[in-house]
Amino acid sequence: MTQPRVIAQDGALYALDKPHGFAAHPQGDDGPDLVSWAAEQLGVALAPCHRLDRETSGVMLCATDERVRAEKGIVRRPLSDRRRGRDVPTVTRFTRRAIFGRVSLLDVRPETGRRHQIRRHLQGIGHPIVGDERYPPRRFRPVPGFPGRLWLHAVSVTLPDGRRFESPLPPELADHLALLEGRE
Repeated sequence: MTQPRVIAQDGALYALDKPHGFAAHPQGDDGPDLVSWAAEQLGVALAPCHRLDRETSGVMLCATDERVRAEKGIVRRPLSDRRRGRDVPTVTRFTRRAIFGRVSLLDVRPETGRRHQIRRHLQGIGHPIVGDERYPPRRFRPVPGFPGRLWLHAVSVTLPDGRRFESPLPPELADHLALLEGRE
């Protein structure tokens, strides 16, 4: 089997050439993965900055520092609007706050207000929201301690005049986050 190789390293950021057949991180099936390879071959504890399927090859960014892994992105993908009978421009910005194995905690900011915009955009880029039955992942993977509901919460809304309204995480999501963070 072809082995990964380091394309470049810049401080805590590593660009790796991931061969097909390697998972990004351990999957529990004894198949090869980049995280274990990096620990054995490079002597560093890396975590993926993004995802590539096991059978996908190419550039995989990993980092030793969580702050470097804070992935940001913009989804500019038109969404169909039944009322208008056409696709409408739609923009969603996101920032990764934390990674917990196969799931990530994101800050998401829709710039437009389309129906199910966040859910549709995240599913469209291969990162569906935990618990989303309407826009599910292609392949179900259980999440430890799943709270039994859609993992989506509007933490705050800021009006153009600067007024801001906030709502803390409900107990079931706060408890699940604590479990994922290892605080429980």
